[in-house]
Amino acid sequence: MEKEVFRCVECNEKATELHRDYSNGILKITICESCQKPVDKYIEYDPVIILIDAILCKTQAFRHILFNTSLNIHWKLCVFCLLCEAYLRWSLLHGSEQSSDPADIIRYTKEWEFYGMFGLAALELSAFCGSVLWFLWVWVGCIQGGAIELSLLLKALLLSCYGKVLLIPAVIWEHDYSPLCLGLIKLFVLTSNSQAIRVILNSSRRLSLMAVCLGLLSETCAAQACKKLSSSVQDMLTF
Repeated sequence: MEKEVFRCVECNEKATELHRDYSNGILKITICESCQKPVDKYIEYDPVIILIDAILCKTQAFRHILFNTSLNIHWKLCVFCLLCEAYLRWSLLHGSEQSSDPADIIRYTKEWEFYGMFGLAALELSAFCGSVLWFLWVWVGCIQGGAIELSLLLKALLLSCYGKVLLIPAVIWEHDYSPLCLGLIKLFVLTSNSQAIRVILNSSRRLSLMAVCLGLLSETCAAQACKKLSSSVQDMLTF
């Protein structure tokens, strides 16, 4: 049976184990042979501390989450983030509408516009991830001749979009600085994406920034194309 491979959170070297269990409940963390530091110090940390380090985009925390845990919630997190983004767009669309009838809230939640916003957000995310994966596959796999795990890279991109959850409180606590808050959230998500790419590929910051910028460009183009298509359809229906 093939041994499970972990990564040192400090130097990114491979390791066969994170800790060793002895009798009487004694647990000893494995020391990395390369850097002589604990392979994964986070196995003793509280999840809250790990989350804080991940929010701070620390490389060690990203390596722990992506390599040394069996966290498989990336698709569920992706759907939840898309729902948050769809709700943001839907709320901005109906933000100027005022109604005192509570039944209107139920009626609005059933409108097809919300599902349309969800589909648009999913399309933009697909364009972003697809262009990033294509660029890294061409650059690392074809030009540099390196190995690249597209499935692991996709998982890292989806998990690093966790910052989109902040869109919900940004909408609930609406104030004059909402556009600034939304811009900062977008910047935070892109920064997390870039850090996730660096961790998976052990690459330079320049390469990860190039991939993220290309993904952002593709996402913007997809949004503009959908907007023009929607306007064209509406113009056709009016005639």
